[in-house]
Amino acid sequence: MVFGATLPLFQGLRRGDIQVSLEIWLPNQIEAWYEAEASGEVVEVGKSLGNDWQSAFVIPAYLQEQYPDLDSVEDLKDERFKALFATPETGGKARLVSCVIGWACEEVNATQIEGYGLEEHVHVMNPGDGAALNADLYGAYEKGEPWLGYQWGTNDPALLLDLVRLEEPVHSDECWSTTKACAYEDATIVIAVNPDLIEVAPDVVEMLRAWGFRISLYREVAAWLDENSDASSNDAALWWLNGNVDMWRGWVTEEAAAAMEAALAENEVPDGWPDE
Repeated sequence: MVFGATLPLFQGLRRGDIQVSLEIWLPNQIEAWYEAEASGEVVEVGKSLGNDWQSAFVIPAYLQEQYPDLDSVEDLKDERFKALFATPETGGKARLVSCVIGWACEEVNATQIEGYGLEEHVHVMNPGDGAALNADLYGAYEKGEPWLGYQWGTNDPALLLDLVRLEEPVHSDECWSTTKACAYEDATIVIAVNPDLIEVAPDVVEMLRAWGFRISLYREVAAWLDENSDASSNDAALWWLNGNVDMWRGWVTEEAAAAMEAALAENEVPDGWPDE
């Protein structure tokens, strides 16, 4: 498993340094994706997380209950609401926690802010990674403080917290190809492979074509992890597998199912699982 920023990872996939990418976010990467696909450098083999919303203008629901007039991106130009989100570091502007440095949405969000004419009204902060973004939101939420920033539907805070997206003009292709002064289109998140993998490991590609990640199921896992703060990802996987045997048995061979059930009976991590 290789971690990295969106664009370098995608270039690695095109070159063959990376064989599989489980999250190609479209339309965020649409131009580079079409170019790479047309030149035969990448192949789509299925959907990863399904469709998903994203927005740079998300606030906690409790905040909108306190300020029902705060319901649109245009309201961020109002001095009352700028002051609501301002901090000593923002010079009177609203603090907006935007996309992670190196992700495609970092540039998209910056273009949106310019397109909406918000440059004089918001102070953009780009966190270094997803954990910092989430921690910033969780910290404000726990204290009932104002928060404004970027989130997406499959991210843990969006699954666990009551959040509201500020209204934006409806997405259109014309808008997105020019100013981006409109809402994100719901993202299509695809699995892509380097073409060499199709020849080298057709069984892996076959598995990826059958992949499906249902957010409705993961929401249960996210809630369990939230309630069990000392648990690891493997703990959560064991909890879910123990409670959904009838579902996952159909995903694997009988031999694999027997080995997994034996491991689960001992409350052990099955052989071959990656280390955290």
